[in-house]
Amino acid sequence: MSPIAIGDLQGCDAPLEALLAACDPDGARPLWFAGDLVNRGPDSLAALRRVRALGERATTVLGNHDLHLLAVVAGARAASRSDTLGPLLAAADRDALVDWLRARPLAHLADGHLLVHAGVFPAWTAEQAVDLAAEVGAVLRGAHWGDFLHTMYGNWPDRWDDALTGDDRLRAIVNALTRIRFVDATGRMDFSVKEGAGAAPPGLVPWFDAPGRRSAGTPIVFGHWSTLGLVLRPDLVALDTGCVWGGALTAVRLTDRRVFQVRCPQARAPGRERP
Repeated sequence: MSPIAIGDLQGCDAPLEALLAACDPDGARPLWFAGDLVNRGPDSLAALRRVRALGERATTVLGNHDLHLLAVVAGARAASRSDTLGPLLAAADRDALVDWLRARPLAHLADGHLLVHAGVFPAWTAEQAVDLAAEVGAVLRGAHWGDFLHTMYGNWPDRWDDALTGDDRLRAIVNALTRIRFVDATGRMDFSVKEGAGAAPPGLVPWFDAPGRRSAGTPIVFGHWSTLGLVLRPDLVALDTGCVWGGALTAVRLTDRRVFQVRCPQARAPGRERP
């Protein structure tokens, strides 16, 4: 049965409940979540509980906001003024939810599609992306998972090199899978532009339009880029339609690209804090 892929929740649980009723009324289909289950929306605790309760039907990759939650729990990052994680952090089942979340992968390859939160380095194949994501996943599932979160933040290295090691290697993998938008002709990631694809300065292109992208033969399903919006192409499915900003929560059935959407109440006003 074909998976249904769902865009960034960011703590918007009521739209998720409505979307699941519309796209999977029988509760039978596999569901793919493109990450950022939590933060900035009104009910991260309920959203996380709902996805976890789906059990094996739900495949979730980690997004940058999910990693931020883990970093806050580990004491590697202070909570931001724009965070809405308080009820989750105070919940009696917080530790169980956190343990479940840190066991999620950063990439998933199945049914002829690659699921990630943000994108991939142009130099990676789809299979390589999954293998490299597993390196980070092994660290996050390990006993000393908090140690890496203290060194995870930063924009360097901004190019991929197979010779990278240690925290630099893991940081580059995380940044590509959870933060990438634009790259230059050498594959260098640029984090200065967060607007839509048409806002790229000279010399930059969206990562998925990089010439010679080695993953081009595998359709990639991703979220993260709310200013890009819904994009359906043979080689990609972009799912983040800005639910938390008053847009929509979107699901796409991957076999036939049927789109399901529910409108979302505005939980955040677009502005400087927009991702």
